[in-house]
Amino acid sequence: MATAVTCSPASEAPAVQRPSRLRTYLELVRFSHTIFALPFAVMAALIAIRWGGDATLDWTKPRDVLRGTVGILLCMVTARTAAMAFNRLVDRTIDAANPRTATRHLPRGDVGVGEVLLLVVLSSAAFIAATLLFLPNWLPLVLAVPVLAWLLGYSYAKRFTSLAHLWLGAALGFTPVATWIALRGGTLAHDPADILPAALLGIAVTAWVAGFDIIYACQDAAFDAAHDLRSVPARAGVPRALKLAKCLHAVTMLVLALLPLAVTELGWIYWAAFAVILVLLVWEHSLVRPDDLSRVNQAFFSANAVIGVVLLAAISADLWL
Repeated sequence: MATAVTCSPASEAPAVQRPSRLRTYLELVRFSHTIFALPFAVMAALIAIRWGGDATLDWTKPRDVLRGTVGILLCMVTARTAAMAFNRLVDRTIDAANPRTATRHLPRGDVGVGEVLLLVVLSSAAFIAATLLFLPNWLPLVLAVPVLAWLLGYSYAKRFTSLAHLWLGAALGFTPVATWIALRGGTLAHDPADILPAALLGIAVTAWVAGFDIIYACQDAAFDAAHDLRSVPARAGVPRALKLAKCLHAVTMLVLALLPLAVTELGWIYWAAFAVILVLLVWEHSLVRPDDLSRVNQAFFSANAVIGVVLLAAISADLWL
């Protein structure tokens, strides 16, 4: 004879623990993706410190070391947070209509529009305030608002130009350039060519990010075309988009090959890392084909998350060992 079993409501539907508010905000702005830009800020800082000379901060003094490190980290994190939160805010209607992005936090209702707007305002204010850490170098403060305008403006770019991918690339490419200006603003006043190492890093990052952003956008080619969003895959087709991504990554490698001409301390460790990055990019492109985009996320996250770390390790070793 069967035995009746009585189930309590708790056993039928166990309570699901909601993530903390902080975790929700970190996920909203994809905080973990900071790894794409942070290594390039550190690279520029290490080269700037190694060169010495007319620098903004005296890196022999612990107080200046702390001020410079905190300033770089705060500026990068707050600027990126403002840009990502603004992008989620501006794209919330598009995200809700796209099956791939419909489960993001704003379309799903995990956060409200007012909350995200407040996050944008606070992050932007914190970014501007953080530039004060580099005084008496006034360039970071003067350039703070134009940089923010560029970062936030990206969110509208795909509505009117197919150059949106390069816009995003330049947004991350500012990272080493901005770091250099913050640390060596005094030198730039009488020797503009001093910024060459950071400029090369910035160009390499711009082409690299634009290339993998085009690959990532291939997933939404049909949706973007239907909604008049001007991504390269939507305008040119996936096959041509993937070829353009390869060309942009070729530019990345060419510029990285030129970097030792500007930073002569770079040696065999750098070139070993160069070879590793080349292999990673070739592997990334081998994962994605016009008729098979199932491994785009693997290409995007696995390869690209490693590239900056490998290059940072190599530059650090060649400069300081």
